Amino acid sequence: MPSHRKAFFDFGFHLKCEGVTVLSKNNVSLRGKNILGLEYFTPEEIELVLDTAKEMKNIIHRDIKKLPTLRGKSVVTLFYEPSTRTRTSFELAGKYLSADVVNITSSTSSIVKGESLRDTLLTLEDMGVDAIIMRHSAEGAAEYATKVVSPVIINAGDGAHAHPSQGLLNLFTIKQHKGTLKGLKVAIIGDILHSRVARSDIWGMRKMGIEVHLAGPKTLLPRYLAEEPGIFVHDRIEDAIKDADVINVLRIQLERMKSGLFPSLREYARVFGLNKERLALAKKDVLILHPGPMNKGVEISPEIAYGPNSAIQDQVQNGVAIRMALLTLTLTGGKENEITD
Repeated sequence: MPSHRKAFFDFGFHLKCEGVTVLSKNNVSLRGKNILGLEYFTPEEIELVLDTAKEMKNIIHRDIKKLPTLRGKSVVTLFYEPSTRTRTSFELAGKYLSADVVNITSSTSSIVKGESLRDTLLTLEDMGVDAIIMRHSAEGAAEYATKVVSPVIINAGDGAHAHPSQGLLNLFTIKQHKGTLKGLKVAIIGDILHSRVARSDIWGMRKMGIEVHLAGPKTLLPRYLAEEPGIFVHDRIEDAIKDADVINVLRIQLERMKSGLFPSLREYARVFGLNKERLALAKKDVLILHPGPMNKGVEISPEIAYGPNSAIQDQVQNGVAIRMALLTLTLTGGKENEITD
């Protein structure tokens, strides 16, 4: 793969507990695996995560949301960027599985005193943590962490590179609603250039046999992606969403972009915003996704965001299930657990 194209993308177990039974296929295991990006997953590993998440979702619906699967394990969320959904869902996922969870944000730690990422990671390792869930503004930060310390590293977003758990929860949500993944047409629209979600979606969806269509302003749409198999790039949003099974709307990431990439938010909404008229071009049962937070009235209209085709709130709940699955599989391998009340 040419360097300019590569840059876009670079950036047998048995789990048994009360009400939860998951059988792996072909002895696939994620135990000890660092979760850096979906480019490093096989289709079988993705299926394993999705199957495990399906069972974990049952736990979320219980009155008592607790399993002892990770009892005695310690997990740290280390976030250098703001987050609501990702950080909170990882924290809840760990607590639902009985792990000890500690949250660290850059504004309330020694990071504000000038402590380096390396020293922060070494400090956490010396405290005996089993997993570090990390979000950082620099692409490659999570991979760097794997070279510095030994705990499992789960990438919760590194700059514009990758957001693997978001990509997995999107696949999980689609499969829950559509029953399958292979052969679907998914349109991803918006700020492709700065989106770590788009990168993870593209990697994961292609591995699972999904046809990916991209659309957005030319300044926010890497043209060379059209050369990749299974990817179709469109200048007009209407062409991308025509007969689509799923539409994944991306947020305009003003915090990552320079000025002048499009005239104004009003102009963006007029040309590329998903509204009722454009939605009519997709299949009648089209599924609407958005990673959040939404800029309602810009990339998506409120009537679509809260309409009958929207699965945006389902994504939030599925995010907890996916992150429960990732913690279970990476820290225990899904080894057999007998759980009784």
